[in-house]
Amino acid sequence: MRYIFALMMWLCPVLVLAQDWEDQNAFGPASASSTLRVLSSTDTSLFAPVIEDFLQSRSGVAVEYFVTGTAQIDEVFRAAPGDFDVVISSAMDLQLKLVNDGFSVQIDNLDQPDWAQWRNSLFAFTTEPATIVINRAAFAPESVPQTRQELIAAMRARPEVFRGKVGTYDVRDSGLGYLFATQDARASETFWRLMEVMGGLDAQLYCCSGAMIDDLVAGDLMVAYNVLGSYVAAREDVADTLEIVLPSDFPTIMMRTAFVSSRTEVAEEAAAFVRHLVEMQTGQRNLDAFPLPPLSATTDSTGQAVISLEPALMTYLDPLKRRTFIKEWSSAVIQ
Repeated sequence: MRYIFALMMWLCPVLVLAQDWEDQNAFGPASASSTLRVLSSTDTSLFAPVIEDFLQSRSGVAVEYFVTGTAQIDEVFRAAPGDFDVVISSAMDLQLKLVNDGFSVQIDNLDQPDWAQWRNSLFAFTTEPATIVINRAAFAPESVPQTRQELIAAMRARPEVFRGKVGTYDVRDSGLGYLFATQDARASETFWRLMEVMGGLDAQLYCCSGAMIDDLVAGDLMVAYNVLGSYVAAREDVADTLEIVLPSDFPTIMMRTAFVSSRTEVAEEAAAFVRHLVEMQTGQRNLDAFPLPPLSATTDSTGQAVISLEPALMTYLDPLKRRTFIKEWSSAVIQ
């Protein structure tokens, strides 16, 4: 029945779940004997080369790729875990919670460092920093802010330039935005001062990096905070318009992760897909087909990992802590 339903989805894409997807694509032969359904927050344009590379060695296999926001992934998958085989998201805290709640299966013999995997069930395959992205038109080359404090000073000095033209994630709706914001807040009180300044300038709020980048290119934004720099770097049309700044005061970093659903009916293919993602990072696969930043250990001055897959990531998923954080963030940003 699973394969009959998959074939119907190839013939009639409108039947694919009652969900408003950001994107939805099919890869591989329509007559495939096995169909792998991947739920992801990564734009199709970035992930298509990975899927195509995987399918080169998997005859008779097709992939259906569904894209939605990080918070929506958690909601959609919890509601129907049997509808998807592999889950990929940049909201590593929500992913860790899904695994802890029993929604994944173990994959043995995957060579991953401890900081990049959790219980042989959740596997990181990229390391990506949050960045400040600016429209070059707003800054002279010598005045581009390199820290959050410098960004605060720049916006305070010229509010007429930045009013209504600064953007960041809406942490109420974006799982990744919430992760970045809570990690920022844990690292420094500067985050709250920055949010207050952006709020005073009528900050524009977004679901995702792609939308912020589009508005930066159009000139509707001059500054976007906590954008995935990899999304900017992947666009050839923005090099003359936008500049990526990796704040030098402290890094905020996430790892994109994947796991196999405990309800999958194509466990072998699902595990092979996750294994493929990991092996692309270890040189066992064609890294040229991988357009995202590779997995790498990021350490502080003491040699400790800046971020890792560990229970502490779930601290701000506690309902009371989440309500408190969002209340404080709303007071700062939505003035």
